[in-house]
Amino acid sequence: MTPSHFWSASLILACLLALGGCSDSQDGSQKAGTTEGGEGGDPVSANIEPVTWRFALEEIEGSVQDVYAQEFKRQIEDLSDEHITIEIYPYGSLGTSPQLTELLQDGSIDLAFASPGHLASVIPEVGIFSLHFVLSDNNNVNKSVLSSRRVQDLFAKPYADQNLKLLAIVPEGWMAWTGNKPLRAPQDFIGFRMRTMVSPIATESYRAYGATPSPMPYSEVYNGLQLRQIDGQVNPIFAIEEMDFYEVQEVMTLANHAQFVSTLVTNRQWYQTLTAPQRQWLDKARDNLTDFIYAKQAEFNSERLDTITENSDMQIIRLTREEREAFLEASLGVRDFYVKRTGPRGQQILTTITTMIDAAEAQHSGD
Repeated sequence: MTPSHFWSASLILACLLALGGCSDSQDGSQKAGTTEGGEGGDPVSANIEPVTWRFALEEIEGSVQDVYAQEFKRQIEDLSDEHITIEIYPYGSLGTSPQLTELLQDGSIDLAFASPGHLASVIPEVGIFSLHFVLSDNNNVNKSVLSSRRVQDLFAKPYADQNLKLLAIVPEGWMAWTGNKPLRAPQDFIGFRMRTMVSPIATESYRAYGATPSPMPYSEVYNGLQLRQIDGQVNPIFAIEEMDFYEVQEVMTLANHAQFVSTLVTNRQWYQTLTAPQRQWLDKARDNLTDFIYAKQAEFNSERLDTITENSDMQIIRLTREEREAFLEASLGVRDFYVKRTGPRGQQILTTITTMIDAAEAQHSGD
């Protein structure tokens, strides 16, 4: 951790302690969950001490992550008969995305979203979700593959090496490009200053089109666009609407090149202290949210696109199959870059996911 990150994390930790009072989830989780008849038995409510789990988001209130967190909170508190309370911290209340991951690693918070856009800097393997044209156009296919135990197990060791535990892979909808001109072909990106996250895979993906990748914190993107420090940005439609990026951009290009994917993670050591009932509640809530969030993100992105078209003159362009093929061809070399960075483990992940997607597409061909 750099000195600046150390002091930032220290300040945020102090705020957390003030907010959390005496509800220390690390200590409380070791005491809670006394069961009758051993592991897996019904909890004896009288013997369970209340605990608080702190859940940090990479997005603001009203976002897809916020909807996920609110439903997660409802389910966990219901399943535990309110012996567990979930405190939700929207983006900005505890720091930037990298700072949230640091807080999670040192145990200052218990749950967080961590997107590959920044996480790939420390876990290169998750950079696969920044590659273009890997996922299927069919979200039923993506859901069956990304929610599978087989895929999640592929990332278990890389996350564990960072004192993290992966709970779920959560796609939030197709990414869209915005700019002040259409982006119909790779040559349209030449010299285009595209805001990206700090992930080497994300920056390389746009460099492959001829763009000039310009990493910038999420909270600074609006001003960056307004002041023409950057020419465009890429985000799911709901984020473009809720952050008002459409106010300072003229054209949105829909290429279905990649989805915004985040991962739900916990502190690995914290997870190991959970009692059997607590793990069961956590796993059940996570599993219950799979169908829920896929439906919600589709609903969010559709409604937010309507809001953008109703409240602005932004031009919406959907690329044709031929136009998408040109971007696909230009992007393939980035897969080699990914494998070079991640080695045999990355090659296994890439081969496994693409093979599973091909097989699932055959099964869902009638969807």
